[in-house]
Amino acid sequence: MQLTLAQVQQATGAHLFEVRPEIYVRGWSIDSRTVAAGDLFFAIKGENFDGHQFTNAAIERGAIASVVSDTSITGPRLCVPDTLEALHHVAYKARETWGRPIVAVTGSAGKTSTKDIIAALLGVRLRVAKTTGNFNNHIGLPLTLLRIPDDAEVAVVEMGMNHPGEIRQLTALAAPQYGVVTNVGFAHVEYFASIDGVAAAKRELIEGLAPGGAAILNADDERVLRFGEIHSGPVVTYGFSKQASVRATDVAIYPRGAEFSVDGVRFRSVLSGRHGVSNVLAGLAVASLFQIKFSELVDTVAHLAPGKMRGERSVWNGIILLNDSYNANPEAVRSMIDVLCAEPGKRKIAVLGEMLELGHMAEQLHREAGAYAASAGVDVVVGVQGASRFLVEEARKSGLRDDAALFFQTSEEAGAFLRNFAQPRDAILFKGSRGVHLELALNALTQPQPSQDETKT
Repeated sequence: MQLTLAQVQQATGAHLFEVRPEIYVRGWSIDSRTVAAGDLFFAIKGENFDGHQFTNAAIERGAIASVVSDTSITGPRLCVPDTLEALHHVAYKARETWGRPIVAVTGSAGKTSTKDIIAALLGVRLRVAKTTGNFNNHIGLPLTLLRIPDDAEVAVVEMGMNHPGEIRQLTALAAPQYGVVTNVGFAHVEYFASIDGVAAAKRELIEGLAPGGAAILNADDERVLRFGEIHSGPVVTYGFSKQASVRATDVAIYPRGAEFSVDGVRFRSVLSGRHGVSNVLAGLAVASLFQIKFSELVDTVAHLAPGKMRGERSVWNGIILLNDSYNANPEAVRSMIDVLCAEPGKRKIAVLGEMLELGHMAEQLHREAGAYAASAGVDVVVGVQGASRFLVEEARKSGLRDDAALFFQTSEEAGAFLRNFAQPRDAILFKGSRGVHLELALNALTQPQPSQDETKT
């Protein structure tokens, strides 16, 4: 989205110094390391950084000006009381100027995958912009809005939260016409009294839709399904249950994907598990609102691929590897354990990192995950970091031998163990919260080790 500095000034009330108002902004940045020529740099203050320290670097890299609140800053600049608030004002101005439909996606799990699927399916007919990666918070979403290409016909954005009121703020900013809720789970329950508090926070997206906006809800989640009761506009539900308006039937789940039918159209997907099918159904539900026929989407669904570290399946030295290490919460862990247990491997090994932001429920939810792994048929459980020790303890109580339920404090230690333990025909799942960096365990397993001669100095 291109705006002039005069339009930025109008949106923010900024005072301009050493800049020409008629100049167009070519791009938008909060990171001086990635500034491109023609960008406008916002000096955001965070808990561990202050963008004002990098305004000179941003200008040197080609930024046309910086948006600052520190009056001691010199050079081309727009001065405002609060740079984050200014970013929001400019993003709203850009969204208002662009004026085309936005699909917003939230949920405790599957947001990014569902966002990518919706964008791919709408892309069959339309020019689609979407959130890059998971830029889904109070900084990432406004940047996403500012970076929507002028010629895009629809945008698909992701909304995340870990406190009440955050989704409401993001919804007011993006003004979406379509709101998708994938599920309500225990992710971020640390900041809520109960899961009902999490549900109320997710419901803020539906509450913030315009009266004529459409709610797209997961019919298999009772809390999400009830969100339809508070929305006066169109409601489309999706899922496996009979009450879903976009419903998967004749479902067959395979280690390498799934087949299912929707309204007589047969789909095949390489995305893993029932949760993968559910995410596709969300995309089909949104596509139906844009008058795209399901028969037009068969090939696109077949070519959907998992995102990096989001259910990637590979084979290394005869060992099946499931890399779902991008993030974790209790519901997603159970879903991926089911995927692991459906694999043809001789031994099913679940490497499960600590699930963060569970607060007062951390011990209980990790113990439940350990018990589920043992009951589902996992042969070996490897817990990594912190509260995952409760997961290991409960797996032992639920029937696994002591030498089949092990705890390591770091991902590297777990990977070193697996290097000597894993055998051909094993199937290994890597699943943990982002802060555990469980991909390091996978790397330690698969990367060549230096020879003794190479390690000599």
